[in-house]
Amino acid sequence: MIFTVGGIKGGTGKTTISTNLSIWLSQQGADVLLVDADEQESASDFTAWREETKKGELGYTLVQLNGSTLRRQVEQMRPKYDHIVIDTGGRDTTSQRAALFVSDVYLIPFAPRSYEIWTLSKVQALLSEIQEGRATPLQVYSFLNKADTRGQDNSEAMEVLRENAELNFIDFSVINRKAFATAASKGLSVFEMTPADEKAIHEVDVLFQNITGIKK
Repeated sequence: MIFTVGGIKGGTGKTTISTNLSIWLSQQGADVLLVDADEQESASDFTAWREETKKGELGYTLVQLNGSTLRRQVEQMRPKYDHIVIDTGGRDTTSQRAALFVSDVYLIPFAPRSYEIWTLSKVQALLSEIQEGRATPLQVYSFLNKADTRGQDNSEAMEVLRENAELNFIDFSVINRKAFATAASKGLSVFEMTPADEKAIHEVDVLFQNITGIKK
């Protein structure tokens, strides 16, 4: 299965989701390819830190791909891996569009503190164009990432997302916890941190089980 983590708005924690999903899938015994399609190369930076921490035992393979050729390159590599996770930037780029044409699942994290209603129309326009050009529908999941532990921002964002059926909002929020930043600074997922943050682990575990259909 091919997952693209993307969107139009920056600062929503896409790389955190991409890297944790890649490691989570590898922990289920899958052979995973992580594609860094973001010009900021955050997934590549994460992997460089991981190589130092894990002494080269990444658990996944990383490649950097950009532009319109990404689609063809991913299609060529697809038979070699059980799952491919594509980390794209927070803009409507050629790379993200190419990724969406070859992907099975599109994950769109929204951070309520940076949530702006104008992004929805742009995401919807992008999705409409992509869906029209695909032979089979792209499965879409939107969810809150970097969410508050409680508060009005979460509620307002959830309400608007639920109103847009094509975004297929799922109510499995990931809270903005220090554990994610601490783990990322070492190239680790929250599943690998010591001491473990059980709440953070539970949140992403439930999210990933629901978007992949893989039950542990």
